Parts: sequence; C-alpha cells; structure tokens
Amino acid sequence: MITIKSARELAYMRDAGHIVAGALDELSRAIAPGVTTGELDRLAEDFILARGARPAFKGLYGFPASICASVNEQVVHGIPGLRVLENGDIISIDVGAEINGYFGDGAATFPVGEISNEARNLLKVTEESLYAGIARAREGNRLSDISHAVQSYVESRGYSVVRDYVGHGIGKSMHEEPQVPNFGRPGRGPRLKAGMTLAVEPMVNTGTHEVLTLADNWTVVTRDAGLSAHFEHTIAVTDGKPEILTRL
Repeated sequence: MITIKSARELAYMRDAGHIVAGALDELSRAIAPGVTTGELDRLAEDFILARGARPAFKGLYGFPASICASVNEQVVHGIPGLRVLENGDIISIDVGAEINGYFGDGAATFPVGEISNEARNLLKVTEESLYAGIARAREGNRLSDISHAVQSYVESRGYSVVRDYVGHGIGKSMHEEPQVPNFGRPGRGPRLKAGMTLAVEPMVNTGTHEVLTLADNWTVVTRDAGLSAHFEHTIAVTDGKPEILTRL
C-alpha cells in the first residue's frame, strides 16, 4: 500500500533527510587516497548518532555497517572495511538515517583524487539522470514517467541503467511501496499524488546493465567489470515542484 504523508510526517522526514545530506557532505570532505572505507563508515555513524538519529542500514536485513561503500565496478551494497581508496577510484556511498520513526535515504558517487574523463562523465550523467527523473515526480503524472525519464537520459548518452535494483517508497519504513524502477515505458503505474515520498536512485553502468552478487551475498558488481555510479535523493511529491528532502 502506498502511504500519503501528513505535514507532520513530512517534517520528520525532512529531519531525517537533512541528517543524510549532512553525512554525505561530511564524507565528501574525508574521501581521499589512503582513506579506508571502514574509516568512512565510522565517520558517518558518528555523524548520525551525534544528531540523535540512528544509522538505518546497520542491521537492516543483516547488513553489518552504517553505510554502503561501493568502489569502481561495485554497484551497490559494498561492505566497508579495510579497503584503501586509491587515486583514480570512484566510490558510491549510500546513507540512511532514522529519527522520530521516519527515514531518509540518499547516495552519491565521489571521485578519489584525479579520475579519468570516462569516470567523470559517468558521474555527471548519473547525477543528471536523477534530476531528470525527479522533474517528472509531479502530482498527476504516472510513476513510470520518472522511470522513463531516467532511462531515456542515460541511454541517450551511451550508458546503461541497472534493472535488478530499483528505487522505492520510504517513510516509517526504509522500503515501502511502490518500487521505482529506473527504466520503463511512460504513462504506467500508480498516479502520483501529493504526500507520496519516494527514494529515486539511478544506478548507471559504463557497459552492460547486467550485474552479479559476490560471495559475501551483499556486494553487487557489474558483470563486465565496467564502472558504475549511483545517486539518490528522497523526495516528496507536492501539488507543484517536487521537494528534495535529502538536501542541505
């Protein structure tokens, strides 16, 4: 069931979203060659806890950390640990926070030192596709209008969208109805209504859209070992322009 959030609920979700955005901002300044993904995880956890919130990913479905840290060909759900970031890497960080019983969820992909033009363009296209999708999140549109906007933007620039993992509704749970794919024909699915809250999150690959899961049963990688990027915002549908909740 898709839930419509009240003004009070949206205020709680703004609080959660601001903490997610702040954590990503803090991490962006810490990312550098020589830093480990485990250090980034501890930084994010400390940031979230210091603001009276809870790291939403830790323990979710058994996930062992507070952030997902996915490097280069890793698409999503990378487990932070001893890996040392190197110059030229890209790292996708997904952060969730819960406060007052409501959730925020956001992600971004960051350069580590000097990156290739290919990597830089992948990050640019992926982030721009997120905003192309968000622009379609208006009352009266259909859910797949978001999906189609993302796919069209990505594929017109020579990249592919991951199909095995999708965005989602969010609110009192991290994952609510509906699913929000990053591909599909327009004009399909539920009609968008003010008060719906969605996590829109394109995952974009330089090569094939196909992915596989590593032996840790969490880390998802591109099948062809090509680079992957991931950007995400939690948004609220309004009677006008969509509101991005995970923005400082």
